[in-house]
Amino acid sequence: MRTFGSADELAAAVGATLGPGRWHPVAQDRVDLFADATDDHQWIHVDPERAAAGPFGGTVAHGYLTLSLLPALVRDVYRVDGLRMGINYGLNRVRFPAPLRTGGRIRASLHIDSITAVPGGIQVVKTVTVETDGGDRPVCVAETVSRLHFAEES
Repeated sequence: MRTFGSADELAAAVGATLGPGRWHPVAQDRVDLFADATDDHQWIHVDPERAAAGPFGGTVAHGYLTLSLLPALVRDVYRVDGLRMGINYGLNRVRFPAPLRTGGRIRASLHIDSITAVPGGIQVVKTVTVETDGGDRPVCVAETVSRLHFAEES
């Protein structure tokens, strides 16, 4: 994990690629809980027996589950000291180039695309690439937009 001591240090890293972070397992129980939370019980996600004969040879995680894990995955890659709060401001582009087989592990790397000043802090645009253990293509590539607000200096 890379630690930045200030917004200026982070700004100096524009153009850098960071990571990868640590591996995170994505087990069937997590997929099932996500299906319950989102009311998306499609068989390719929640029916291991039927999915075994399906196009992926087993169940796969929802793309939106992978997307929802980005904050945890990014937290393993870098941090900035002195933050009062960070806000997930949005996404510019998201793609799921390959399926994430249930039972697999994922980790993220990221590219810091740009940093701009916003009222009370900075806006960070980064491209986050999520890979799966043994996969030849990423399972998610997302251009994320975050706003970082720093503690008041005394």
